[in-house]
Amino acid sequence: MLRWHRKGWRLYWTWKSRGRIGRPRLPAEVKDLIAQISRDNRLWGTERIRGELLKLGIVVSNRSIRRYRWRKPRPGGSQARRTFLRNLIDGIWASDLLVVQTVGYKVLYVMFFISHRRRELVHFNVTSSPTAAWVWRQLIEATPWTHQPSHLIHDGDAVYGRDFDTRTRAVGIIGAQTPRRAPNANAIAERVVRSIRAACLDHLVVINDRHLAAVLREFIDYYNRDRPHRGLALASPIPSRRSRDGAVRSRAVLGGLHHAYGRAA
Repeated sequence: MLRWHRKGWRLYWTWKSRGRIGRPRLPAEVKDLIAQISRDNRLWGTERIRGELLKLGIVVSNRSIRRYRWRKPRPGGSQARRTFLRNLIDGIWASDLLVVQTVGYKVLYVMFFISHRRRELVHFNVTSSPTAAWVWRQLIEATPWTHQPSHLIHDGDAVYGRDFDTRTRAVGIIGAQTPRRAPNANAIAERVVRSIRAACLDHLVVINDRHLAAVLREFIDYYNRDRPHRGLALASPIPSRRSRDGAVRSRAVLGGLHHAYGRAA
């Protein structure tokens, strides 16, 4: 009986306190007025429109003005960013630098290139002092025999050098520098940095550059050939034909941190 009474009491107060939550909605005429003022005065900002409304005795927040102000329609012939990337995805690579601390508090830098199409890590290298010449050499090593992308996304790190995009254009690659403080503009590279840390580097202590290179070489081979990727419908970046018959065998990766499974021939 007590349980029923408490439940009924809660239902009663839920019913009694019902109503719209949040700020009251703006009247339709105020919404239309905001749109008209912003359309008639296209150089005015949100605060300027708010001041004009205050003169008319209408109190509206800046957030509401931004929501209901008039916006110039987008041209119909232009492509959205997502459509552009989808059309050119076969030829897009991304690059980034990953910072790693060693057991002796030395800072190492890992540069890598990743393909957008299959999320394949095509090249990486480790150094303690990255320079523009070293970065350019990594690009040359990652693109042998004209195996190169049409576009290369990278951030504005000074280590690339001021003329990096000019030099890439000379070899047939269009460099695309991302805006400052915009990690989503290079989302695939940023995501693989998170994967390398969460699935590898956060679980071991790096001794030196040779140790880091060996660890990453083993992990990247596992990442490319055996690790399922949700963005690829749980396939691996480098697809391979796998047998469906035979006993299941496991192979330890990084001393047992991960395991790759397959069937014995």
